[in-house]
Amino acid sequence: MARDGRPFACLTCYDATTARFLARAGVHILLVGDTAAEVILGYSRTIDMPLEVAIALTAAVKRGAPDRMVMADMPFMSYQADEGDAIRNAGRFLTEGLADIVKIEADASHAPLLERMARAGVPICGHVGSRPQLAGLSGGYTGAGRTPREAEQIVADAVALERAGCVMLLMEAVPEDVARRVIEATTVPVIGIGAGDGCHGQVLVLQDLLGMTDSPPRFAEAVADLGRQIEAAGAEWVRRVSERRVTPKGTGTPGNPAGPRSSIRGAGGGEKTTEPHSGGGSVEPGASEAGRVTPIQRKQ
Repeated sequence: MARDGRPFACLTCYDATTARFLARAGVHILLVGDTAAEVILGYSRTIDMPLEVAIALTAAVKRGAPDRMVMADMPFMSYQADEGDAIRNAGRFLTEGLADIVKIEADASHAPLLERMARAGVPICGHVGSRPQLAGLSGGYTGAGRTPREAEQIVADAVALERAGCVMLLMEAVPEDVARRVIEATTVPVIGIGAGDGCHGQVLVLQDLLGMTDSPPRFAEAVADLGRQIEAAGAEWVRRVSERRVTPKGTGTPGNPAGPRSSIRGAGGGEKTTEPHSGGGSVEPGASEAGRVTPIQRKQ
């Protein structure tokens, strides 16, 4: 798709049920981000994401959407301390976590590690620009590439990561002109988040898109108000329980069903976890079929 000039859509996802619906919607890449530490586990920082939990959530998403590309976010300290551990942990995401690709927050200094990982057969998406795992060094989540020196460094990092073997790049919270320079300097698909509209793909945290975040980032525009809908549904359930009115009319109860005894859940209870999506199969780096993300030629 990137080679054809067609943008591709990415969203974060952390469970099989949501993955199934996002696959049906045609979302091309599902990112199991370390943002799960905040939106799923309730921490205030992404660096609190446990490795074991991240692997389990990644596998759940892939089981829910086996025909989508699933990207695993390598958590804080899963790759920084030791190269051997980094390669082993990345391998666990591919085997136990069923991931198609891993994402690593990196700069040019990580090139030797990424080269070893690529030689071991690990597909890598390099994350440049604003890197949330380093938020403690700057006092919080901030943008990147705001000065000429920072912009030059981001472009240099992106080029170094591609040369080290990254098959994709993700660029976060940088000015649109910096994003354009990175795209012009590299040949792999570039996913943007808060990096303007020109990137090959775009990603958002799902909860930001659905209106479930109390304080979303400025670059995230919600397309739904699911938070309030959940509140309303919960309040309605409380009301029905208080009125002893929870059984749908004509259904009876599990102990005295009105319908066939063999079906308590209904016709949909035994459906498969996924459905084929009419828009095509998975999005894989290096694939050449239509509808797949492929490396593009460097612009002249």
